Amino acid sequence: MAKARVGLYQTKGETLERTHQSCPKCGPGIFLAEHGNRRSCGKCGYSEAKAAGSSAPKAKPVKPSKPGA
Repeated sequence: MAKARVGLYQTKGETLERTHQSCPKCGPGIFLAEHGNRRSCGKCGYSEAKAAGSSAPKAKPVKPSKPGA
């Protein structure tokens, strides 16, 4: 059964644009999955870290502990 390709392409006018990067090992047509801090290929296992300025997950605020707890 074919896998869904929703979200991997975007239309602009008469052209299609890819929204995800292709895997450098597997070639065009195999896309890297977008995670919070990395991109990875589900076929060959290739993984790369995202740049520090990209959409990295935000740190959650720490709740102060109750005294005597």
